[in-house]
Amino acid sequence: MLKFTGQGAAHTCSGVTRRDFLQVGTLGAMGLSLPQYLEAKDQGLVDKKNDNRSAIMIFNLGAPSQLDTFDMKPDAPAEIRGPFKPIHTASPEIDISEILPLHAKVADKFSLVRSCYHTAAAVHDAGWQMMQTGRIFTGGINTPHIGSVVDYLRGRKTDLPANVVLPETMGRGGGNLPNGQAGGFLGKAHDPFALMADPSKPDFKVPDLLPPKEIGTARLERRKKIREVVDNTIDYFESTEDAKLLNGNFHSAYRLMTSKQAREAFDLAKEPKKVRERYGMNRFGQCCLLARRLVESGVRFVTINTFLTVFNEITWDIHGSKPFTSIEGMKNIVAPMYDQGYSALIEDLYDRGMLDETLVCNVAEFGRTPKVNPAGGRDHWPQCFTCYFAGGGVQGGRVVGSSDPIGGVPADRPVSPGDLAATVYHSLGFDLHTILPGPSGRPFPIVDVGKHEIRELF
Repeated sequence: MLKFTGQGAAHTCSGVTRRDFLQVGTLGAMGLSLPQYLEAKDQGLVDKKNDNRSAIMIFNLGAPSQLDTFDMKPDAPAEIRGPFKPIHTASPEIDISEILPLHAKVADKFSLVRSCYHTAAAVHDAGWQMMQTGRIFTGGINTPHIGSVVDYLRGRKTDLPANVVLPETMGRGGGNLPNGQAGGFLGKAHDPFALMADPSKPDFKVPDLLPPKEIGTARLERRKKIREVVDNTIDYFESTEDAKLLNGNFHSAYRLMTSKQAREAFDLAKEPKKVRERYGMNRFGQCCLLARRLVESGVRFVTINTFLTVFNEITWDIHGSKPFTSIEGMKNIVAPMYDQGYSALIEDLYDRGMLDETLVCNVAEFGRTPKVNPAGGRDHWPQCFTCYFAGGGVQGGRVVGSSDPIGGVPADRPVSPGDLAATVYHSLGFDLHTILPGPSGRPFPIVDVGKHEIRELF
């Protein structure tokens, strides 16, 4: 692998770190696929009308309890309905839990799908795969993340990557399975650009936008600013013979590292304090704000992981016993942070006139058991759960599908992960018959035959 670190120096290396200034083997992670995009356009597989739409996928890692959030059963027995009461919202069709009062205020802008289900094992990473790709991984075939498919077919619009995950990719889920947040059979070139930093920290910086130690130390000793180092380095590089050996994709990726546009898009310090506080000065809230900034700057697909793992932090995974939390703990720890960040994102996108062109989809790996367990929590339940959508052509204030009286299985309009993926692709303007180059060059449809967008949302 070649590594370029300034002054035109190129050498082979075996160690690979994310702080390397540029590595030829990782260029495609920046979303450099204009040829594929143009070809898809020529074939009529891209709806030009929706060409500029973007998507933000909020992945509720750990899996919220449908019965305690968006699909309450107030007339069910106490061990089913849980401790919370439903409240009215800005939509006459939607009642939700009292623990999400800010969601209630923007319920006219999102629509619920209460009849989601999947047939994979009730383990986190199996659900992560299905809900972010539309398929379970079988036969050694790792289906790409939806954002990776968007990256492959459309490429990036600006200096910024087409596909970004915040704040970083998911950690372990307990099943030791791939988590579905990668380029899969499209290759690592289409893995998302992962932030790998907490935007709520006072010293927040994006590691991959910083210069390497080889350059920084030498220049800092001479009391020069980092920006001067970067500018001088790229000027020198572009004058060398090495640059002439590289194609336009290389130059695009190299410029990302020194792009003023990229630096400014990731710079939350440019936001007024009042705006940052509106989202919540926590990791999830600031990721929501950063997602808005990235979409505003041309990023096509942003995935926000509400949490990173179910093992080292309190999440939606409310089993009740330690190290997990209970239903009550969800009310006090998880819900307020989530409620504030999501509602601020929707309001901000709407106020800026961006919501129509930005799909915001909230998904999770499964739901929770209808019956409260002895520890005061609920366990894994893929048989029925709720997902919801806003913007991107979705009509707000609606409810699609319903569950049975205990929230255990869909009562009507069952919706699979493939249908959810098809809904995202449809919003972004893709023909659902689009074919990808699968393993061994075999044609691979972006969604399985028989999977369709949730038409009632549009």
